[in-house]
Amino acid sequence: MNKETSDAIKKKITLEIADYIEKYMNKPGITTKWGKPLVGFADASSPYILALKEVVGPGHQTPADILEDASIVIAYYVPFTTELAETNVEYGRLASPEWALAYEETNTMFGHLNSHLIEFLENMGYRAAVSKEATKFSRETLKSNWSHRHLAYAAGLGTFGLNNMLITKSGCCGRYSTVATNLDVIPDSPLKEELCLYKKDGSCKVCMENCPVAALSTSEYDRRQCYSLLRENAQIYTEFGSSYQDDTEESNAINGSQVCGKCVTASPCAFWQ
Repeated sequence: MNKETSDAIKKKITLEIADYIEKYMNKPGITTKWGKPLVGFADASSPYILALKEVVGPGHQTPADILEDASIVIAYYVPFTTELAETNVEYGRLASPEWALAYEETNTMFGHLNSHLIEFLENMGYRAAVSKEATKFSRETLKSNWSHRHLAYAAGLGTFGLNNMLITKSGCCGRYSTVATNLDVIPDSPLKEELCLYKKDGSCKVCMENCPVAALSTSEYDRRQCYSLLRENAQIYTEFGSSYQDDTEESNAINGSQVCGKCVTASPCAFWQ
């Protein structure tokens, strides 16, 4: 496929994702507002993606695990608004109610959008699928067997920051989702430009300073410290549902919103403003 045709297909899919999000947030009962999405197309068989079993964990799926002839992983980033971020900054140690609601509404929207995107791709003559592991994680390792962020990195959407988030050119105050497909387009490449200011020139540690439980440092990310605050918020915010499952027995399952977001709502890289 030539570049012109490939770019035209990518643009068509990108516009479809943006159009769906715009229509979805105008539905009755939807509170959350989202900005313009970023979309990338990763090579499903790239060395980086195939190495995720080593980088993330041995249980991490490959695109071929969910779609036998997968050639591309469509990754997209949907930013929140500065108004939502401000509610989380001003709320103090815990996440704001608005932030918890936005987290759950976004995850629900992703489920509908991905179903729509699969149908859209099928109408174009392609196949597509999502990983069932994407909404689960292990309480033992505190990792998922399908990392949207790592796949989005492979799709050229951003670079990892000191806050362990993937920072895009639109910031990191938002959420990611992915769809595997046998789409015939030229894949994007990971960004070469470093977007984390600390990793770039050592000029920023704001996310580390803002973490309420000191889970971030210049040398490591303490995921268990981070998770302790997510659990604390989940015990408070039970009214919005729980769209992220763990592998715990039902009697010990957490039914609230496992959220925080303090490392992405008041940092320079939140929206690049």
